[in-house]
Amino acid sequence: METDAYGPPRNEQELAAIADITAQAFAMPLADSETVVRKNFSESSLRILRVNGEVAATLTLIRMGQFLGGRSVPLIGVGGVGVAPAHRGAGAATRLFHHFLREMRDGGAPLSVLYPATQPLYRRVGYEVAGARYEIHVDAASLELGERSLSLRPMRPSDDAAVEACYRRFAAQHHGWLDRGDYIWRRVRTPRNDTAYGYVVEGTSGVEGYVYLVRGLSPQGAVPRQVLKLTDLTATTPAAARRLLRFLGDHRSLAQDVMWFGGADEPLLALLREQTYQVKLSMHWMTRLLDVPRALEARGFAPGLSGALHLDVEDDLFPENQGRFVLEVEGGTARVRPGGEGHLQLHARALAPLYTGFLTPRALQFAGMLRADDASLDTASALFAGPAPSLRDMF
Repeated sequence: METDAYGPPRNEQELAAIADITAQAFAMPLADSETVVRKNFSESSLRILRVNGEVAATLTLIRMGQFLGGRSVPLIGVGGVGVAPAHRGAGAATRLFHHFLREMRDGGAPLSVLYPATQPLYRRVGYEVAGARYEIHVDAASLELGERSLSLRPMRPSDDAAVEACYRRFAAQHHGWLDRGDYIWRRVRTPRNDTAYGYVVEGTSGVEGYVYLVRGLSPQGAVPRQVLKLTDLTATTPAAARRLLRFLGDHRSLAQDVMWFGGADEPLLALLREQTYQVKLSMHWMTRLLDVPRALEARGFAPGLSGALHLDVEDDLFPENQGRFVLEVEGGTARVRPGGEGHLQLHARALAPLYTGFLTPRALQFAGMLRADDASLDTASALFAGPAPSLRDMF
């Protein structure tokens, strides 16, 4: 009979096994995998499932936050999920997530988000599609906006704190964006196998915007042209936005394509004269509510709205989430108490896209994921209305 054990890696042998699993799962060189694994081990973010003493599956947890309704909700991101080839098809990943999600919930985390390589696995443990990440391409020649009034210069290490503060002011206004921790900032500043060049825009209030860019080559055309891949692009004032776009446009003799990630409602595109851009879906992300009352109380709501929603929640993994709750919203803040009439019935998995505002209550009802009377549908539609949730960062 097989026996499972869960926890962080304990020794060099297990770290080597994680590196091997990661290299095979993500088709990356073993040396690169070993570097990543050791960095994550030093941050105590690795978890493994052992089957009969052998490392069968692994993941990386990432502690950060997510701005929802203008408030930062504590969040556990998940990356680096891998299963040893000999253990595939035996439920190792599902069992790993059962242990992991329980650990995170017991530790006080209300929410978890990941990008799925496959959806059925994550749906089995309570995740559901709850937002999108879009890839934006702009023709560099269309970025001649005539703005040079603000100072732009190369970024220095001493700018890090001001840059992070600038990002946080910007991200708090974008529904779904991350309240970044060190892990995500490291991916922005030092993308794997690339060099990110940083530039800041300064105004009377200090750093008003910045960009990190990576230069690549386009394979198209007889003469190679650069592609500017932006790992981050942030502006907190209209003048900073125009200055950054003009800076990128100044590369038009070298580069044709400028690419970054964001939402379908990217505000910088409104500054362009023509539709010389493309916005396409990169990937959907999935959310899992680990603690239903805590998650509902942690996010923000529109200040002018008030109402009460009677929920009846099912959850196969967490009995604490099972049952009836009353969500009461007023002044942008939510309170949740047990009990109520249970007029809106759904699984915790279906609660995720409602919670983020990715799907409307009536869309969930149409998909057979929610049951409710008309009054409850109207209340839920009002409470969870807002911009579509998006993410800029991959993890």
